[in-house]
Amino acid sequence: MTTTNSTGASLTVCEVGLKAGGTLRFVWRQGADSTTDMGMRGVYREVVPPGRLVHSERFDVPWYPGECVITTGLVERGGQTTFTAKLRYESREARDVVLGTPMEHGVAECYDKLAELLASTR
Repeated sequence: MTTTNSTGASLTVCEVGLKAGGTLRFVWRQGADSTTDMGMRGVYREVVPPGRLVHSERFDVPWYPGECVITTGLVERGGQTTFTAKLRYESREARDVVLGTPMEHGVAECYDKLAELLASTR
């Protein structure tokens, strides 16, 4: 399955081995005619159902130094689930590089699409 966001980027590879020690791999392509891919891979460090995932991320072509470790939490209270994601970079420099990009908008769009999908399944 390929999905496209508002900037024309398509997720062309989505591989998830959801277990401790399992790997993940994502590749995005910018625009239908583009030959430029942005790939990222990582390893699941913790998978604790139903509410905790910890994984690493490292881009194929590093645009910030080191890797990022993401801790995802899901907490259900009163029929509502709260999603949190904490990103930890290897350095303040790496964090600042990421904060200086428009990546926040792409991530927000992904969360909006997730909310739409979840709302459609109720």
